[in-house]
Amino acid sequence: MTLPKILNPEDYGVYPFSINEVEDTIIFMIRKEDGDSLFAVGKNPNILEGTLQTAGDKNYLEAPLTHENAARLRKIFPFTAPINVLQNKRTFGVGDRLGIACPGHIKVFKEYDAYPVFAQQSIRELTLTNRTFADVLDCVTFSVYREGYKSGFGADGDHLKKPEEIEMALNNGYSMITLDCSEHIRSEGQIPLLPEEIKSIYLGKTFSIEGIDISFDEDELKRDLWIYGEAIDFVHRIYNEYIKKHNVNFEISIDETQTPTTPAQHFFVANELTRRGIKMDTVAPRFCGEFQKGIDYIGDVQQFEEELKVHTAIARHFGYKLSIHSGSDKFSIFFLIGKYTQGQFHVKTAGTNWLEAMRVIAGVAPGLYREIHQYALEVFDDARKYYHITPDLNRIPKLEDLQDEELVNLFKQNDARQLIHITYGHILNAKDKNGDYRFRNQLYRLWWENQDVYAHAISEHIGKHLELLYSGFRSRD
Repeated sequence: MTLPKILNPEDYGVYPFSINEVEDTIIFMIRKEDGDSLFAVGKNPNILEGTLQTAGDKNYLEAPLTHENAARLRKIFPFTAPINVLQNKRTFGVGDRLGIACPGHIKVFKEYDAYPVFAQQSIRELTLTNRTFADVLDCVTFSVYREGYKSGFGADGDHLKKPEEIEMALNNGYSMITLDCSEHIRSEGQIPLLPEEIKSIYLGKTFSIEGIDISFDEDELKRDLWIYGEAIDFVHRIYNEYIKKHNVNFEISIDETQTPTTPAQHFFVANELTRRGIKMDTVAPRFCGEFQKGIDYIGDVQQFEEELKVHTAIARHFGYKLSIHSGSDKFSIFFLIGKYTQGQFHVKTAGTNWLEAMRVIAGVAPGLYREIHQYALEVFDDARKYYHITPDLNRIPKLEDLQDEELVNLFKQNDARQLIHITYGHILNAKDKNGDYRFRNQLYRLWWENQDVYAHAISEHIGKHLELLYSGFRSRD
């Protein structure tokens, strides 16, 4: 497939993997000084929406990267549209809050057989970044087209809590819904009386799964029904109203709670959902220890391993995969996750991609980074209401004590990582006295100018996640 010589593709910076042909029309993407553009050359250049131009005796159309053109690409080239992926052995979510990380993600997923979920955002993230489900998916579509990635990817409406949020994700073509049940999970307590049906199913019974025995006494059962009963009803209602009517992957999140999900509680929830005919692809329990944002696992690794054995056995018994939320940088337990899931898992990351972007800024624009870091310290108390984290800002090295070349080392320090992690919304939306963005435009310009640096950083960093996960099961496969 060749381009008309009149366009001098070498001079235009054509992305070589973006060249595709349809209806005797060649569509490709080029890199320009101010951003990427689509071009269509051939019999039907109006297949995209843009400006028709002439070069010699050739007509061509330059098409901006708009929502309309993203929608047209998804229709013309199905590989640019999301598909269901959770039925595959291993899947990995890479939430991109900035809309620029996908080329780096593609680079690493070409090396592993895990299926990526490139578009993955929660309502919280959309609100803090002033983005939409449509914008998130469009950015992925353009990146997938640009890089010629044709292996398939998912799009996850993450941590959705309300019917209208689910409708938004579905209406925008998302292929996965993660239902967040946290608002329907009660704190510790007991129901006064157990329904007879629940008694007959659980009391005096032992459930054996892969050599592991699970049983319930009456007090425990009263407590489990109190904590999870309303959430089970909520899942049932949403499943019947939305999920059954759409061909989408379905994940159930019960992890956004203060107390861990015991293996017995996991079994109880899964069994009750299964009894109601609910089919889930993945379930995210709240594991023991702490999965704080952007740093390694905090807790007793031996206890995590013992409970993980049971959680994975329960997931296999009911026919779904475990989903590991806040999976960014949990390097000390990735081997265990790979091992006990037998290489069948879904892991979600997001904040680490933002942190890598800011690490690039610290390297290429230390003056700007210093200003942003100081601003993050000022807004930290307001930002932390959105996330459960426990950093000590006093442990962060003082900026005045660091040389410019030392700033990138802040991203090796947990307290500094969490400072920058949770203030992303404030940083991106900060405005000066004239109402102009204080940092956002400068950041995006620098990321654009250093996109190859960022893509390399992302591929290396996410690659480390995958390599450790694979080390746990690779010898078994």
